[in-house]
Amino acid sequence: MTDRTPAAGQASAVENEPSRLYVYAIVSAESYAPTTTGIDGSALHMVGDANGPRAVVHTHRGGPYDGPDDDVKRWVLEHSEVIEDGWKGAGSVLPVSFNVIVRPDIDSGASATAQLERWLQATSSSLSERLEELGGTSELRVEIALDRSAFLDGNEEIRSIRTDMAERPAGVRRLLEKRLEKTEKELADRAADDLYPAVRARIAERCLAIEEYRTPARNAGQTPILTASCLVTEPGIQNLGAELTAIQNELPDTEIRFLGPWPPYSFADMSDSVAEMSGTEAQQRESQEST
Repeated sequence: MTDRTPAAGQASAVENEPSRLYVYAIVSAESYAPTTTGIDGSALHMVGDANGPRAVVHTHRGGPYDGPDDDVKRWVLEHSEVIEDGWKGAGSVLPVSFNVIVRPDIDSGASATAQLERWLQATSSSLSERLEELGGTSELRVEIALDRSAFLDGNEEIRSIRTDMAERPAGVRRLLEKRLEKTEKELADRAADDLYPAVRARIAERCLAIEEYRTPARNAGQTPILTASCLVTEPGIQNLGAELTAIQNELPDTEIRFLGPWPPYSFADMSDSVAEMSGTEAQQRESQEST
């Protein structure tokens, strides 16, 4: 693990800098208090009016977190744990992405805390509305893919090509293998495209909102049908799970992954809004939320 402690001269310079605020999340105006620590064990505190939305932060000195991949993965995980603590403790949370830091305004002399408080007050109405909308919700990840091997085993065209290959010389077999590979991909892609509309409609019916992603299949032998994040209430978790079980039973050639529940990252990220605040620096990194 890399030691991020600055040299003596650098440490002195950092200590003399006005403190900044590292922001994790926005929570509702309830009696929530963090029950965990932040990145590298940083002490957490709340910023904002007790009667309005508040931010979960730690006092920060220096720039954005940067280092070897193992360190970054650990910091992202610790960041996510704070968001989850707010989600469970406050009942509703607006996550802020990794490495969003509010700094003082040099021109006006406003501290980082004053900067953040001013932004929370200015956006109080919209933040409160969104927090209320997301109260009691969570995010689930659904991945549905076609198992090409299982699907193609019953296909007459594929069986015919395989039979033909077995009876041909080696050189011809190599040509037929390329034809087989192309035909298998085309058939699987077409089948996935045909299944997509009905599958998506069934999943969307069980969600308050759905956010789709275009991602490659996890395994080489799969053809993606649908990859999506779903916003659900507590009863919605069981309802969506039951629907996925029904889809699996009806479409045995599919493979389904059902992940979560998590805080509603895909439906509530406030990073862009916070980054628009005067005196904010943000270094975005792609993070993995328990996938």
